[in-house]
Amino acid sequence: MNGLAYHLDPLRGLDGLTTAAQNLPEPGPNQVVIEVLAASLNRRDLMLMDGDYPLPATPGIVPLCDGVGTVIAVGENVTRAEVGDRITASYFVRWIDGPQRLATVIEQYGATFHGMLATYAVLEQDSVVHVPEHLTDIEAATLTCAGVVAWAALTKPVPVAPGDTVLTVGSGTVALFAVQHATMLGARVLSITSNPVKAERLRKLGADEVIDRTETPDWDAAVQELTGGDGVEHVVDTVGLPTLSKSVRSGAYNAQITMIGAMPTAVAEPVGEVFGTQYVSIRRVAVGSRTDFEAMNRAISEHRIRPVIDRVFALDDAVQAYRYFRDDDPFGKVVVRMS
Repeated sequence: MNGLAYHLDPLRGLDGLTTAAQNLPEPGPNQVVIEVLAASLNRRDLMLMDGDYPLPATPGIVPLCDGVGTVIAVGENVTRAEVGDRITASYFVRWIDGPQRLATVIEQYGATFHGMLATYAVLEQDSVVHVPEHLTDIEAATLTCAGVVAWAALTKPVPVAPGDTVLTVGSGTVALFAVQHATMLGARVLSITSNPVKAERLRKLGADEVIDRTETPDWDAAVQELTGGDGVEHVVDTVGLPTLSKSVRSGAYNAQITMIGAMPTAVAEPVGEVFGTQYVSIRRVAVGSRTDFEAMNRAISEHRIRPVIDRVFALDDAVQAYRYFRDDDPFGKVVVRMS
């Protein structure tokens, strides 16, 4: 049986995303082979392509960490999956639980291990995750990166509690998952976005209040007003350093501010000037463990949450999917369907 796989040359950008024939792989003793049904893009995939990601992509690697497939073969030691199961994989190949270590950080699908932009994928047993049954294949292909990042941001180290107020900054896929997760955790959700169309879509997704930063540049003051001067308990800042100072000013006393790992480096204003009056904790989060992923999936299943999908492309149009994701400001996940 033959299939198709895309391979990434990080020195050549989109010109280095090329296809090649793919034979049906054989699993090792602790490996699972899936027939990929769908895969989806994240900002880290653009950074890997452009050479801006903290971990360089291995030349010739099959890209994309997000995907879902049906198990078609298992190794002799595999106990976490059976032929016919619909599964995905955790972002980090061997980070199961506990503290994150450098040894586990450098093992990532779509960067140093072959990823999901292919007809077939080989997964290590330690990374196997079963997806929620109520999700379509397109929806199930979107969870590994953005979904788990947002979940880890809201549940660690101090979980969101019912009645807390959560602020999301941005309207990329991590922010959209954060709105959905925070809502199902019982929080009040405030969101910052850049135009009225996105604002209305965020309200429909579950945000209680949305502030358009183009109309309200001092949105941190608006957040304080909406919270009666108390500020918010949790901030998920998906933009990065340019918005960090306003995120800090939006926080309540001892607020938790989470910055997503892959972000721009430009700073809008010195953050240090804010700390004279604000007592907050700031951290960066790099996705999460397999245990985090499984906990998120249980919550998604219980609340029947469905990821936001922007557009679906055929496998033969994978390069166009990259271009669309990079250039067209999608609202939700961009997915590549394999058949």
